[in-house]
Amino acid sequence: MRLSGKTAFITGAAQSQGRSHAVRLAEEGADIIAVDICRQLDIVKYPMGTEEGLAETVRLVEMLGRRIHAAVADVRHEDELAAVVDAGVSALGGLDIVAANASICTTQPSEDLTPEIWQTTLDINLTGVWNTCAAAIPHLLASGGGSIVITGSTASLKGLPFFLPYVAAKHAVVGIARSLALEFADRGIRVNTIHPTGVDTPQGHSPVLPTLLEKRPDLGSLFMNTLPVERVQPIDISNALVFLASDEARYVTGANFPVDAGNTIR
Repeated sequence: MRLSGKTAFITGAAQSQGRSHAVRLAEEGADIIAVDICRQLDIVKYPMGTEEGLAETVRLVEMLGRRIHAAVADVRHEDELAAVVDAGVSALGGLDIVAANASICTTQPSEDLTPEIWQTTLDINLTGVWNTCAAAIPHLLASGGGSIVITGSTASLKGLPFFLPYVAAKHAVVGIARSLALEFADRGIRVNTIHPTGVDTPQGHSPVLPTLLEKRPDLGSLFMNTLPVERVQPIDISNALVFLASDEARYVTGANFPVDAGNTIR
């Protein structure tokens, strides 16, 4: 129970990594504040989270005997996030951990990239991360510090073809994490990033990428892992989150934490 007595705020919690994070942190004793947009965006071709999915996350957390405050909110709107966090802190008594997890991903050649895809991806994957941090930091300070963990990607650490706005945003969140880690170190807030390779979730299965790589086989190796797995599981990322959120990582801040099966060493 490494997180007993703590409260965690998780975005994108209706499915996939976000749900896994909520359940895994609850297993370690944390209460949860969970948000998700709970609707499908036109530019996203895989199934996104739903209100039913968020309710399932609530059920799984409560089965573990932990408390959870869940709400529908869009990370693009800081006021929505702030209202949810304020209500969650009021109900649960504080805030100690932030998992800025929500993101979207589209796959296309750069010549097919539309202004809508570009802007929406940056609004969610980059501005949404900052909005999450901005809504949470006052409560972390009130608690005497805490841990912010931002979900990056191998695309935070190297270029990837056909994912241009995703790569741009994921590179930028590393800068957010490093800057916040410096600025808030004196007040006990640690800020780190986790960088998964492909994860076995709806977002992690692009129906378009195989066709694009058939036309550009020279680029295929960029997506290969060193360890003999095609994708990792959400629990692998959640376990890294537990470590970074816990006192075991009390002197870890501003770090890039790859959980990438050796993808970025190739």
